[in-house]
Amino acid sequence: MKMRDLLTTSRRPLRRLQVLSQTVVKQYVSILGCPDPKVHEIAYQYGKNVGIAFQLIDDVLDFTSCADQLGKPAAADLKLGLATGPVLFACQQFPEMNAMIMRRFSLPGDVERARQYVLQSDGVQQTTYLAQRYCHEAMKEISKLRPSPERDALIQLTETVLTRDK
Repeated sequence: MKMRDLLTTSRRPLRRLQVLSQTVVKQYVSILGCPDPKVHEIAYQYGKNVGIAFQLIDDVLDFTSCADQLGKPAAADLKLGLATGPVLFACQQFPEMNAMIMRRFSLPGDVERARQYVLQSDGVQQTTYLAQRYCHEAMKEISKLRPSPERDALIQLTETVLTRDK
């Protein structure tokens, strides 16, 4: 099955993403088989930017998706004491969150209060925008390679990172 077909044929989005990730690794190996250091740098920059965007969207989904959709409890990062992108952006509007961050959301009510601050702020939107910027950079990098079905599939994968819901 060709990589571009994987984007549309799987009925299970998470499995589709796992298969795509495996396929991307295989394609990176073939790209990196090229002795040109410029191609290596393009691949590195692409992977770095897609990876950061993927994590930022993961941070957003922690606030916008339900536990059933995510496969993990909502606000899981807050419960672990982690201040992710949406939390850090929300701090700009709700400075009282800084104390909660410093104590790693450890007091009773911290997790729910922080979650509410994030949802009342533009932290989710700012984090999504930042992920879009990283994806744009990834597409800009990978577009430097010669046109090919593999390059097109990597561009499509970048777009998939932004629209995933798991």
